[in-house]
Amino acid sequence: MMNKRNILLSIIIICVSLVANADDKHRLHLARQLSIYNSIIKELNLFYVDSIMPEKMINKSIDAMLRNLDPYTVYYPEEKSEELKMMTTGKYAGIGSVIRFHTDRNTTVIADPYENMPAYKAGLRAGDLIWSINGTSIKGMSTDSVSDMLRGEPGTSLTLEIESPGKKGKKNVTLERASIALPAISYYGIQNNDIGYILLESFTDDCAKKMKRAVIELKKAGAKSFIIDLRGNGGGLLNEAVDIVNLFVPKGKVIVTTKGKTKQSNETYKTKNEPTDTISPIVVLVDGQTASASEIVAGSLQDLDRAVVIGSRTFGKGLVQSTRQVNYGGYLKLTTAKYYIPSGRCVQALDYSHMIDDGRTSRMPDSLTNVFHTAAGREVRDGGGIRPDIEPKPEELSTILFRLMQDMAIFDFATDFRLKNETIACADSFDVSDEVYAEFVEYLKERKFTYDLHSAEMLKDLKKMIEFEGLTAITKDDIEQLEKKLHANLDHSLQHFKKDIKILVGDEIIKRYYGNKGEIIYNLREDTDLKEAFAILKDNERYKQILSPAKQQK
Repeated sequence: MMNKRNILLSIIIICVSLVANADDKHRLHLARQLSIYNSIIKELNLFYVDSIMPEKMINKSIDAMLRNLDPYTVYYPEEKSEELKMMTTGKYAGIGSVIRFHTDRNTTVIADPYENMPAYKAGLRAGDLIWSINGTSIKGMSTDSVSDMLRGEPGTSLTLEIESPGKKGKKNVTLERASIALPAISYYGIQNNDIGYILLESFTDDCAKKMKRAVIELKKAGAKSFIIDLRGNGGGLLNEAVDIVNLFVPKGKVIVTTKGKTKQSNETYKTKNEPTDTISPIVVLVDGQTASASEIVAGSLQDLDRAVVIGSRTFGKGLVQSTRQVNYGGYLKLTTAKYYIPSGRCVQALDYSHMIDDGRTSRMPDSLTNVFHTAAGREVRDGGGIRPDIEPKPEELSTILFRLMQDMAIFDFATDFRLKNETIACADSFDVSDEVYAEFVEYLKERKFTYDLHSAEMLKDLKKMIEFEGLTAITKDDIEQLEKKLHANLDHSLQHFKKDIKILVGDEIIKRYYGNKGEIIYNLREDTDLKEAFAILKDNERYKQILSPAKQQK
């Protein structure tokens, strides 16, 4: 017996020694590489033909190094720390307006000033062009650069050179920066008589409390079921996601488990409060931009059979980031763990450990994903995001719609419309009339708006291939006829896609009168996913069947 114990003890000692040696080698190798890097910087500083800018050079090398890991591990130097703060709190100090680059005028334009914020109070409205900030021209400057100039400490002032539509000349407008808090919940209200709709746009501090308040108010207003809209929500704070799930599931449920390299990265998150509503039917709306904390909410409610998920497959971000302070006031946001939702699955779609040199990585194919089961026994899969229970057919964006969204024509038309019309109908009843649409069509022609069909672009590639294969002579007539037919016919497209273009025009007009809230109400009227959600929540039997494993097996 003693011999066996001695052998076992010897094996343990050998294993510990091997691990220790491996750690020592790793530390030695790291120290060697850091020494090489430091040596190169010194040599460049001493002997390079021109003076180098150490801060710029080293920051770029840090960014390149981190890009080799994953897109979520990012270094924020001291001057960029406010950007990180805004991501977690939803707060920043600035003028309080969405801005956009006006391609025709080559400068920045006010696109959507928030009501009761500095820009709005100073009289700035959508369509106002900004030409300079504190005397510095911003012509041709990117919106990111302009945004950095507009932000600053609360209470500090800045002067903008503004050109307003319909008015001659330019004027200087001085305003004071203020703390801007972007709302986590941009809208909630009753839809379809008794369905509570909540648009949750981010997971920032205290958003779970705001969500609880919205649920309670909607129930008082007569809501018998709920729609939680997470489309376009890129995530945020993990603990807020857990608390939001807790509103609808009992106390003590495991929602998320994180697993990483260090002990503090391994953690289990359970619901810790008494729920607000465990009975009302719920639909969660998702899309390809639903990510991270949003996927925790959607995936957990799906795993616990507490909600029907409708939409398109989510982004697939199953990674957790933590923030570490580094020297000289900077911060490093780095990936420290993967997270696993109640069924035990991780929704991470991309394997960043196998990135190729240009930064690309492949999405996990469905054939390599694994089957897990919800609390009721329904099959769900890991990898590749959250697969909805119902996937309505997505509406495809035509070439002309895509070009109109990129062009400033609709934006400028809405600006002119606002100058000519003092009032319009409410957001829940306003429609672009045929007369207004005819005005828009004429406006496009006056601007000489043109676009190329995607099929015409593909035909150019086909012609090159035909020429390469020596078939030009025998296909010449056919190709010429096809080119004529594929030449973009603006009149035809404007009539064929009239309904969809009207919605785009109406969306921009509504914002001029009723802001972001009005825009949301207007767009919900033609929302395909929302209509599917209404149908599910009005059919209790179908709702139960979707959440039933028997139906899925059948």
